[in-house]
Amino acid sequence: MRRNANSHGARVLGDRKWIIPFFASLLVSITLFLSWIFGVFSSPYSEHQLQFDEISFKKEGNSGGLFVESDLEKEVDGDGHSSGEPPTLAYLISGTKGDSQRMMRTLQAVYHPRNQYILHLDLEAPPRERLDLTQSVKSDPIFHEVENVRVMAQSNLVTYKGPTMIACTLQAIAILLKDNLEWHWFINLSASDYPLVTQDDLLYAFSNVSRSYNFIEHSQISGWKLSHRSKSIIIDPGLYLSKKTDISWTTQRRTMPTSFKLYTGSAWVMLSRSFLDYCIWGVDNLPRTILMYYANFISSPEGYFHTVICSAEQYRRTAISHDLHYIAWDNPPKQHPRYLSVQDFNEMIKSNAPFARKFPKDDPALDKIDIELLGGTGRFAPGGWCIGRSDDGADPCSVRGDDSVLRPGPGAERLQRLLENLLSEEFQNKQCS
Repeated sequence: MRRNANSHGARVLGDRKWIIPFFASLLVSITLFLSWIFGVFSSPYSEHQLQFDEISFKKEGNSGGLFVESDLEKEVDGDGHSSGEPPTLAYLISGTKGDSQRMMRTLQAVYHPRNQYILHLDLEAPPRERLDLTQSVKSDPIFHEVENVRVMAQSNLVTYKGPTMIACTLQAIAILLKDNLEWHWFINLSASDYPLVTQDDLLYAFSNVSRSYNFIEHSQISGWKLSHRSKSIIIDPGLYLSKKTDISWTTQRRTMPTSFKLYTGSAWVMLSRSFLDYCIWGVDNLPRTILMYYANFISSPEGYFHTVICSAEQYRRTAISHDLHYIAWDNPPKQHPRYLSVQDFNEMIKSNAPFARKFPKDDPALDKIDIELLGGTGRFAPGGWCIGRSDDGADPCSVRGDDSVLRPGPGAERLQRLLENLLSEEFQNKQCS
């Protein structure tokens, strides 16, 4: 009897041999993840390297200083308006190998001198392609004159299903905040995204919208996603390898968190500066706590910002559950967006959304959008800031005027109809529900 008892005890102890190496690897992954994100505040590049690796076009902004909790709460509680002035947007446009030309096309379609733009071509792209993208930005006369487009010097490996995409997004946001650039909302796009309205339409429609709102499609995680995503533990090799590989799954499972609820939704967002200040500085440590949880979470881009905003009492009422995109899902099982084509054109317009995804490279639908929705005759979608002549096919945006002058068109009317619905009391009652 005693031998059987000892044998059983040894087997129990043997079954637990995985605990120490598992938690050690978990701690290392979280440490690498946090170090990667917040390393932007102490740049590893020397001054000499920056001259060659980064094209940094900057406008002088108002010096802000560090935020304290009372300042953040005051900003959220205010109406967020700025004397009827059009807002300023900050875009992150990201891509991978073979995407540099698509990124430039998307950039030109959403370009406006009021805005700020950061381009990130991940480490999977060859050095020649990253150099070509940098040179394209550097040699553009409008970009050089306005100084509002930059290419991220540090190319990161990005795995969509892993936390490296969130790490890259937070790094871009930190750069925008660190340099005190003037902007009100942050929008992330990929090379396969494209606008359905001009920037004049977009800026005009959002001129009367509170700058504290966050457009982020979200819902509380449930069903199969609750078990598959929240209890599984993954390792993103992009945190410590130099070549992109798929995420690795561990055999262990974890319990649900009890200090916050988990939310999920679209990875494509339009987030306020106030909320992103909170995510970066984390005065109550909640954003960092949730970030550590999502360091080993499957599809973390579809959950991190959503869980933070719905867990922070001062921000949950600012969450508008829409990603401002037209997306056509595969059917069944409605888990992956299908490629859009000319056949989807009418449905795109009916959606009233300002953006759509995803498009194949150089698809005819993009040309149709340029001509019929954006009025494109040159490199940029024209707006009130374009005061050059358009005779004989000339580019009117080659001569820059006052960037506060807007010429909204039918796209502004469509977008205003969407915003009226999203900002209605009935729709807002669904926030973080």
